[in-house]
Amino acid sequence: MRFELFVATRYLRAKRRQAFIGIITAISIAGVAAGVASLIIALAINNGFRQDLQQRLLGSTAHVSLLRVESDGIRDWRPLLEKLSTQPHVVAAAPAIYEQVLISRGPRARGAVLKGMLPQYERKVSDLLKTVSVGSAQALDEPSTVAPAPPPAVRAGTPPADGSDESMGPTPATSNSKAADKPAPSEAEGSVRPTPAESPDDLASVQQRQAAMPPIILGKDMAEQIGATVGSVVLVTSPQGELTPFGMVPKYIRFRVAGIFNSGFFDYDSSWAFTRLSDAQQLFGLGDLISVLEFKLDDIYQANPVARQLEQAADLISGRHGFMATSWSDQNKALFRALRLERVVTFITIGLIVFVAALNILISLIMMVMEKTKDIAVLMSLGTKKAQIRRIFIAQGVLIGVLGTAIGLVLGYALSWAGGHYHFISLSPEVYSIDYVPFAPRATDGVIVALVSIGISFVATIYPSWSAARILPAEALRYE
Repeated sequence: MRFELFVATRYLRAKRRQAFIGIITAISIAGVAAGVASLIIALAINNGFRQDLQQRLLGSTAHVSLLRVESDGIRDWRPLLEKLSTQPHVVAAAPAIYEQVLISRGPRARGAVLKGMLPQYERKVSDLLKTVSVGSAQALDEPSTVAPAPPPAVRAGTPPADGSDESMGPTPATSNSKAADKPAPSEAEGSVRPTPAESPDDLASVQQRQAAMPPIILGKDMAEQIGATVGSVVLVTSPQGELTPFGMVPKYIRFRVAGIFNSGFFDYDSSWAFTRLSDAQQLFGLGDLISVLEFKLDDIYQANPVARQLEQAADLISGRHGFMATSWSDQNKALFRALRLERVVTFITIGLIVFVAALNILISLIMMVMEKTKDIAVLMSLGTKKAQIRRIFIAQGVLIGVLGTAIGLVLGYALSWAGGHYHFISLSPEVYSIDYVPFAPRATDGVIVALVSIGISFVATIYPSWSAARILPAEALRYE
């Protein structure tokens, strides 16, 4: 062991003539440990929320979205989708339509973003359809991919529920023979009350009309606000409308609620709805046109360069300029910037605890220099150099910092692991979309916190060590 380190450890373990010097040293170690532990826990919470938010976002949105700058839609999107799917880092691609609509049920209405999709493609790009908690997302499959429902059983001689003459009824000969045997109803009977099968309000007719309506999936919060459940009928109104002899008239279609999704994001759950691509195109009168191509990548951190490559490839393949690609980080830039700012603010705020502990180290070293003045004079009279005296007190202060940092790291990581494993701190899922505080400690955070803590402790030793090296042996030992 070096001479300076040996003397520094002896000074830390030695009994004090003034007890408060030892108390201040213990407080300094405890202060450094508390600051380091608090920083580790706070950074673990921040990183946990960031990771949870990023996973939810990447599960709900595409990694890269390709659209037209002029918002004139993407034509001939099928060959473009097929060729862009072979680009590097692209795992899957899906077409979609995004438009603002008004969804109402009775007197309740809510503005929403209606997304038209092809489920067989959408399931490869995002996990939104997997979050359908009530009902089923299979209703969004195109009619060609869904097995047709068996025709309702119709008794012989009974007309269909909708009152139309279908081939499911009896043959004309049988019908005519039975009509001939049956006495004709009187005029009064036919005009006063129709039979239940002929009524448009018949339950079977209503159910058949509802089953024929296009399906829609609503967010959980939106469904609660408009009072919709699975099987309810909602009116979806497009603000674009259509031109008639009476002017511009809003265009609307009645949809049947086939499911309710719960993604965990309030913005999605309160203002998003999904329907089939063909139904969205019919509502907006777009024809075979889409508004965006969405891509999933094998490396999310390559989203920005891949977005630029997809822009150039789309221009070359389609022969049209004006494509624009945005990545998931660009779409949520403000959110992740706020998380980074919160991380920096947390580091600075809780780092003040370490700064206060460093002041305690400064005070304890100054008092120790005053207590050990005679010992320093004796050492210098025996030939100890001033640089060695400085290193003694620097080593003493750094030892306090290292000891406090080690205790803080062990305590911080232990509490972070326990909090993440046992979910000690609960949250309101309605507010935070998660029922517990996530902890995600990182080794790099521990390294940074340890370096900062030891660095601050080292800075606190500069003045006391410099003061100790300036002691004159003759002045210190004059009256001994």
